[in-house]
Amino acid sequence: MSKPKGFEKPAGVRDYLPHVVSKLRHIERNVLDCMSEWGYRQIITPTMEYYDTVGVASSTSDRKLYKMLNNRGTTMVLRSDMTTPIARVMGSLLKEESLPVRLSYHANVFRSIEEEAGRETEFFQTGAELVGNDSAEGDAEVIALAIASLQAAGVETFKISLGHVGFLTGLLEEVLPDKIIEQEALKETLLNRDFVGFRERLSHFQLSIEQRQELEGLLRLRGAQDICLQATALSSNPRAIASIQHLCKVWEVLEAYGVSEHVMIDLTMIGDFSYYTGMVFEGYAAELGFPVCSGGRYDNLLTQFGRAVTATGFALKTNRILDGVNLLLPVEEPPVLIAYDVNSRREAFAYATELRQKGKIVITEHIEATDKLESPTPSDLSAVTYSQVIRFTDGQAVTV
Repeated sequence: MSKPKGFEKPAGVRDYLPHVVSKLRHIERNVLDCMSEWGYRQIITPTMEYYDTVGVASSTSDRKLYKMLNNRGTTMVLRSDMTTPIARVMGSLLKEESLPVRLSYHANVFRSIEEEAGRETEFFQTGAELVGNDSAEGDAEVIALAIASLQAAGVETFKISLGHVGFLTGLLEEVLPDKIIEQEALKETLLNRDFVGFRERLSHFQLSIEQRQELEGLLRLRGAQDICLQATALSSNPRAIASIQHLCKVWEVLEAYGVSEHVMIDLTMIGDFSYYTGMVFEGYAAELGFPVCSGGRYDNLLTQFGRAVTATGFALKTNRILDGVNLLLPVEEPPVLIAYDVNSRREAFAYATELRQKGKIVITEHIEATDKLESPTPSDLSAVTYSQVIRFTDGQAVTV
């Protein structure tokens, strides 16, 4: 492999230019402010974690983890999500915190991927975790907060697809008892939203007509609250029925929040993380065409860190929102330019400090007394213009 050129960077990472950073920070502030209004306190965890703790507990497969050795030969990982590090904190620094605990975050995460166009190995997530509430009310709160967060981020038209891991697991246990390989194969197709592949796999299994119809009926379980009744009729498995009853309660709470118009029940949803144990959901934006948030219940993860409490949460896919949503950022007043010669440095800096304390953006620039002061030509990237140009010469200020 040839040596990379000085301007090259690794595949899957990107540079964020000033105008993009302004947009990213605007989204971040708005979403975190929204979460704060719901009582969620922001947390920051390390970029690196021990592989034997957070890395092993993470739902991310080993081949997608960035691993490294520290100077003692201990295997470290770059965090691949924020849920697992927060679970570690809940089992240590917040072990005595009274429940429920509401936490929010904005962070970069890392996942190793094959080099292909459009895939990022470093990206941002903004999310929230509700720890210690195992009720339908708790699940509904997280979904309602996800909806409010998408709106705060500037996503105008979206739909939340809501499912339950227990329903699919119960249905497969009923129709394909003890056939773990076949069950996992069907789950894989649903995870990839490959409904054609789902039907093809069914055709390869030795199923009765009734069994095949029951499983194919799963693909039609997408819609509003009436889907709950249809799902109850589809399966008699106790786990599946309990899962549907839970989703019905979640829906009732979402109606009370006044946000059910943004939600649809989709029982083909299984969640893309192995630690999900109950309700799962994904948010799709009409203007973007791909998921912009995902979340669900993970009641067993914290047990791995010594605290057996339930939890549910979600994360916004901030990079996708950043790239796909057109935001009208608040118009900032252009900076003031203060130019000074060597004899006016003290006066110029004092005046710049005074203006900054008043909330002004001030740029200072040294010039020679004989220089002709002209406004610089704006570039396409910075678009620098000045609201005012002030020249200090021999201690005297003159507006240009």
